Amino acid sequence: MEQEKVCPACERHKRTPRDEAELKQLKNRLNRITGQLNGIGRMLDENRYCGDILIQLAAAESALQALGYSILQEHMRTCMAEDIQAGRTESVDEVFELIKRLK
Repeated sequence: MEQEKVCPACERHKRTPRDEAELKQLKNRLNRITGQLNGIGRMLDENRYCGDILIQLAAAESALQALGYSILQEHMRTCMAEDIQAGRTESVDEVFELIKRLK
């Protein structure tokens, strides 16, 4: 039987799964951000003051960035460390690119 070919860049998974507590924390943070974005949508519908909307947008952006840095930190502790131990040093370059994107 022929094995299905999958592009490695299209579907990648962590080798070390996130523990339940970490996953719950990340999902809770994401749910709060989703709530913030929904609130901004309601503010637009209610024709709220521009400055108030911009403040909420800044808060949501900051929350997203904090979530990204939290995931990046875990990536460096697990995925990157495992790659380096296995001799796959290209993950260092990948992390630099990820940091640039989060900026």
